[in-house]
Amino acid sequence: MKVSLVQMNSQDDKSANLKMAKAMIEKVVAEEQPDLIVLPEYYAFLDGSPAAMRDSAETFPNGESYRLMSGLAEKHGITLHAGSVCERDGDDYFNATIVFGPDGRQIAHYRKIHLFDVDAPGGVSYRESNMVSRGQDVVTYKAGDATVGCAICYDIRFPELFRKLRDAGADVIVLPAAFTLMTGKDHWELLARARAAETQTWFLATGQTGTHAQGKNACYGHSMVINPWGHVTAQVSDGVGTTSARLDFDYTAKVRAAVPVANHHVLG
Repeated sequence: MKVSLVQMNSQDDKSANLKMAKAMIEKVVAEEQPDLIVLPEYYAFLDGSPAAMRDSAETFPNGESYRLMSGLAEKHGITLHAGSVCERDGDDYFNATIVFGPDGRQIAHYRKIHLFDVDAPGGVSYRESNMVSRGQDVVTYKAGDATVGCAICYDIRFPELFRKLRDAGADVIVLPAAFTLMTGKDHWELLARARAAETQTWFLATGQTGTHAQGKNACYGHSMVINPWGHVTAQVSDGVGTTSARLDFDYTAKVRAAVPVANHHVLG
């Protein structure tokens, strides 16, 4: 399986963000012919205002981003892991991933479980729970013969979710993110490599980069493909861009045979 990660610098202009996402997907398809493409968290709209984020919300399957990504997946015959967008469901809101299969149909729907309510180093406070509710379900889907697990950004700090994804048969775990610059420079690679090594899965961590919210907030970027041994095999440099890698599942089998941690759990 070949994968491509799309690192964006989304702003508070949904039309411009979707135009950029479409252009980057078209470009990476032409250059790399991937089987699976991953976008970052809140690729369609990103702002510091909970009210603005809620105003950008979509009710699936009727939203602008939903229709665009479904059409792109079908046009190019790819699996498209569409980062996340703000979803409206009745009077409630969620930070939600939709995944589209090569025929354009929805094959997965994951709502972020762990919400980012944090006072970050540098004095910036985040209260994601003021904007969205938490999801409840652990979600996997099939891409070819591989089982892919879903997570979003702050989920990365809770290894019990990734243990459940591994127990559910995940060969690959995808984590779209808008990881903050202040926490990302110290924790992003550390946590992503740890989740890959402990689950022995290919780990696709795809981030936002640069500033948004009129320059008030900054994201770390450094989107990465990490192998089941915990080594970074591809990475986006600073700024907007893409990276691609081929996932070798024979290597996954070797890692799991050499250190069979999934068979050695003692605690539930």
